Amino acid sequence: MNKNPILWTPTPERAEASQLAAYQNWLKRTKGLEFDNYNDLWTWSTTDLEAFWQSICDYFELQFSAPATKVLAERKMPGAKWFPGAQLNWAENILFGRGVSDENQSLIIHSETFGRSELTWDQLRTQVASLALHLRQMGVGQGDRVAAILPNTEAAIIACLAATSLGAIWSLCAPDMGHVAILDRFRQIEPKVLIYQDSYQHGGKLISRQDEMANVVAGLPSLQQHIFVSAKGQNLPSGAIAWEGLLDTAAELSFIQVDFDHPLWIVYSSGTTGNPKPIVHGHGGILLEGSKQSLHLDLGPDSRFCWLTSSGWVMWNLQLGALGQGATVMLYDRAPNYPDMLDIWRRVADEKMTYFGAGAAFFTACAKAGIEPGANLDLSALVSLGATGSPMTSDGYDWVYRAVSADIWLAPVSGGTDFCGAFVGGNVMLPVRAGEMQARALGNAVRAYDPFGAELTGEVGELVCTEPLPSMPLFFWGDDDGSRLYESYFDTYPGIWRHGDWISFTAEGGSVIYGRSDATINRRGLRLGSSEIYQAVEALPEIQDSLVVDLEFLGKDGFMPLFVVLTHPGSLADGVKDQIKSSIRQFVSARFVPDEIIEVPEIPRTLSGKKLEVPVKKLLLGGDPAKVVNRDSMVNPDSFDIFIDYANDRNET
Repeated sequence: MNKNPILWTPTPERAEASQLAAYQNWLKRTKGLEFDNYNDLWTWSTTDLEAFWQSICDYFELQFSAPATKVLAERKMPGAKWFPGAQLNWAENILFGRGVSDENQSLIIHSETFGRSELTWDQLRTQVASLALHLRQMGVGQGDRVAAILPNTEAAIIACLAATSLGAIWSLCAPDMGHVAILDRFRQIEPKVLIYQDSYQHGGKLISRQDEMANVVAGLPSLQQHIFVSAKGQNLPSGAIAWEGLLDTAAELSFIQVDFDHPLWIVYSSGTTGNPKPIVHGHGGILLEGSKQSLHLDLGPDSRFCWLTSSGWVMWNLQLGALGQGATVMLYDRAPNYPDMLDIWRRVADEKMTYFGAGAAFFTACAKAGIEPGANLDLSALVSLGATGSPMTSDGYDWVYRAVSADIWLAPVSGGTDFCGAFVGGNVMLPVRAGEMQARALGNAVRAYDPFGAELTGEVGELVCTEPLPSMPLFFWGDDDGSRLYESYFDTYPGIWRHGDWISFTAEGGSVIYGRSDATINRRGLRLGSSEIYQAVEALPEIQDSLVVDLEFLGKDGFMPLFVVLTHPGSLADGVKDQIKSSIRQFVSARFVPDEIIEVPEIPRTLSGKKLEVPVKKLLLGGDPAKVVNRDSMVNPDSFDIFIDYANDRNET
């Protein structure tokens, strides 16, 4: 029996008005398919793959210029062959998606650098057509790479749509990323054109990246053109083309038709412990996954959608999927804690957003700051909240229903950059339980496995996917023999995708993520995901953030240090340590009380906000500090120094 309390239940009216209900009604009406419950629908979607994915094409009226000879030619992993013979263009489907209206807002932009602006659908298409014309005149064609270093503003959206309309391959990095990390990514793919912004306003300060961007331009010998987006009336760099002059040329919007599996964009693994993997996704797979995700996000033409994301995080790509449903998307390019933690909530309220998503760490920070958006702002339009990036604790759920709204659908999701989608996530027709994600995503045959490949229910295991997905990587760029792709996902359970997360499923199909499986805590034979320790520790008002690693030394006793960021720095007295230990004993187990508790000023995190458990673990096990982590892939690179000092001190004792 599920002991996690129900925090929210949809009204019958909300459930029946949902996108998922409309899809199920369509299946009944057009295909004669009817299901007693969601789990039956999910089972059909993961067993009759051909019928399910064809239904997504038909239901969303996706535009194919040439039909496929079949849905799935080879049902295997890796190497599944989807929709052979089909031709389409992803950008065409986004710009002319079902429910798009020329006069409606497509984008609302809140930028600390440029202020507030907005674009109608007609304006967006006009600017995409103009830029595509200029890119074509620069020699950009099918298969060429167009790279960009841009914040989360309309420039990145326009450039992505323009490049992919030509059949070119898009790749994006955020401007706050270090130039070494950018070059580690873009050198691998050899772009023909680079679009970049070298300064931006953040937290009330003008951040100049001119030297870093000059190093990037100089470090990419493949470049034939570079396009400069001016932040504050800056002088045009030598040899660059001004962005502003590329958007107002009258041009016909046209789309190169490509194969279903033609490369669309290249995204990257975090690159925290080695050269980042350039993950190639295809036009068709991303179109299908993005369309299907709208069922789980409950997005349609009347939705007003905002996700707090950097342009360097895969959630940036999710915004384009929302656009493809005709939704109005708010791009937020500001410091969310400036001038205070209510800033983005104010804009969500003012723009009457219906859906707001962010990393789970953002909601934790809001709770720690003591803000109550629902009490201070008119959030009556906001009916849905999403979270991802790291496991959301039950305390985070409690804060949402206490401080945001008692009547809101909170639907955390978990998936990955790897396939640009979610394995588990929301279903607005089901209740929300504390600490749980509601459902397995349609079409995603996701399960928990033990080390021997047996399925687990009610127990923690490896998150696996036993059937192929259209949006799984086509390949890694430069991985000619496919060995790197195979080693990343398929070498543990041959023919089955291993994602690298710990997960447990309830009998009802709900799930809980417990953190990365390669950062597992193993105390005298009992295995645990780190998120359970974080929940117990970070529930204390004295603790802002934490990181735990389990160090297993060959022939020696294990050692588990816990690093904490205090609400009041310098106050780690024995009393606070005792509170931490007591909370872990009470809510986890005495077996997982840390061997040592250490105060640190910051927890090292990736650019997408994930804690760097594995690099810290490798460092403390004796790894070379220069090799265990790529600091340019971190949001706070200096935070790693204190862990190096700690490792050195331990080695000396």
